Amino acid sequence: MNSKKETEITAENIIGNPKYQAICYGGFREKSRDIEPTIAQLKEDLRLLAAMNIKVLRTYNVHNKEVSNLLVAIRELKKEDSRFEMYVMLGAWIDCKNAWTALQPIHNVESERNAVEIAEAVRLANEYPEIIKIIAVGNEAMVKWAASYYVEPAIILKWVNHLQNLKKEQKLPATLWVTSSDNFASWGGGDNEYHVEDLKQLIQAVDYISMHTYPMHDTHYHPVFWGVLESEMQLSDKQKIDAAMVRARDYAINQYRGVSNYMKSLGVQKPIAIGETGWATLASDLYGNSGSKATDEYKSAEYYRLMREWSNKEGISLFHFEAFDEQWKDSGNPQGSENHFGLINLQGQAKFALWDLVDRGVFKKLTRDGKPITKTYNGDSKALWEDVKTPPTLQIK
Repeated sequence: MNSKKETEITAENIIGNPKYQAICYGGFREKSRDIEPTIAQLKEDLRLLAAMNIKVLRTYNVHNKEVSNLLVAIRELKKEDSRFEMYVMLGAWIDCKNAWTALQPIHNVESERNAVEIAEAVRLANEYPEIIKIIAVGNEAMVKWAASYYVEPAIILKWVNHLQNLKKEQKLPATLWVTSSDNFASWGGGDNEYHVEDLKQLIQAVDYISMHTYPMHDTHYHPVFWGVLESEMQLSDKQKIDAAMVRARDYAINQYRGVSNYMKSLGVQKPIAIGETGWATLASDLYGNSGSKATDEYKSAEYYRLMREWSNKEGISLFHFEAFDEQWKDSGNPQGSENHFGLINLQGQAKFALWDLVDRGVFKKLTRDGKPITKTYNGDSKALWEDVKTPPTLQIK
């Protein structure tokens, strides 16, 4: 039986509570998602995340066994140890008609697959009410740069309303929260082109807003904050980098405030969480040494630290992207940035952001794929710094 405590913890207790640290999770190890992680592998990951004091995982879709197996793994760990605590923000993937095909995407018509995805999310939420506390309808499904699959807000609104109605009909737990996890601009925090009636209704319909912010990407696409100021030229390389990372944090905070201001302009008051933000440790092109010189383990660790400090202080939930490196995301390009957002790499090595946890013995007796958790660079900070490049001089316009 579930303990009273487990069933009493709800999304309302979790979102905005620094005691419930959150992270985005995918357990795939190989270059294809056809090779699924085993329940034993998922348990290894869960033990590592619990050791890091993570209590909430965000997942992305339900069309692989990975998520249903993850729920089995969590339940089994709870049975093994009554103190084990882990909750899930369950993602249901949403696409437009003709997404990921050779045909022209039709953005105001949805994929027939969406109904299957939502139905499975509902089934899982009812089967694991002590674990699943949130359903997110879509992942970056409304942002217009997701040209191969994005949908108009009316489609997200339809499914959010469907889930909210199921709650009213007692066909879903009444305390389950419903949201959509999307780019800050999709939530009205940027260009006015997103300020449409269906978005206004969606903001009214969700239980909270889950927004994404990625300053790392804008070190290339919109580098207004990225680089070394003229007034910083006399600083050490480390001081120059630290100043740039503080500006990156502030850039993310401004995107958060943009969403908050738009929400409030509609007369709405509800929680806003960072559903996704992170900083890759390696990139082959736009963000790497031949581009904006943004990606390395030091900068990634600084961003992680700065964002955790800010969000904890402000009482804002932050789902860091992501727990572990996954190589299927850009399988044809091993150095592609999408493969390198994890805090732990595929060799079971903790990146610089977690070196202090290794020193403190947090991962003692824990393994990933049977390997003990060690430090990248064999813990040699001098070797790490050889890969840390100073950003270019910032051109103030």
